[in-house]
Amino acid sequence: MTLERPLSSLEGRCALITGGASGIGLEITRMFASRGARVIVLDQNPEAARNMENVAVASGSVTEPSDVKQAFDVAEETFGPVDVVFANAGVSQNCPTLDLDFEGWRRVMGVNLDGVFLTAQEAGRRMIPRGQGHIILTSSIYGVVAAPERLGYVVSKSGVSAMTKALAVEWAQYGIRVNAIAPGYVRTPFVDDLQARGRLDIAALEKRTPIGRLIETREVAEVAAFLASDASGPITGQIIGIDGGWTAYGYV
Repeated sequence: MTLERPLSSLEGRCALITGGASGIGLEITRMFASRGARVIVLDQNPEAARNMENVAVASGSVTEPSDVKQAFDVAEETFGPVDVVFANAGVSQNCPTLDLDFEGWRRVMGVNLDGVFLTAQEAGRRMIPRGQGHIILTSSIYGVVAAPERLGYVVSKSGVSAMTKALAVEWAQYGIRVNAIAPGYVRTPFVDDLQARGRLDIAALEKRTPIGRLIETREVAEVAAFLASDASGPITGQIIGIDGGWTAYGYV
């Protein structure tokens, strides 16, 4: 007797992950690959994802439509049709609004919003004819609530949250689910570097977070894997907070 594949399995799935060679994205790449998915990573610096089992890489920027299209082409040529797309590439921005020049504004919008749009749109072009697919976008706690001196970041991630809902209701009829994760402060090498340089007060962030600690990259990847699997079948159009209670807590 053949046992049915568990709903949580990623075995045999083809997943495309943007920004999948560092931080949260790299952890998601590792987890997807370890659970049987075949992964293509689109990243400007994909070296960390090279030579991983079940992983291929494409070098490029999510702000360039041709790079995004090429990554999907590479995925299909290497592993077959893309089942899961994770639009994770993003940049941070933290400065007073009056110091934010137009170039900086356009950069954060270009990566965080335009890049997500281009990735999701290309995914839709490939998935709609097949009548199935899972698309996951990376928003943020600052796509749900706001904070000072983060105008470009807040606006871009809020746009990602809205895009998630709009695409979910438009593409549900084609068998495509669209969800977003909204991480809080996650312990990554980037965060550790900011702490070492005195630019981030980890103790203060932990005190502000109801669970009393930062989020681990593995915990974000677990939620991503759940959303990529059939175990999350009825879930679409949702912004899943992974923030230790940050956005539920009214104290700033």
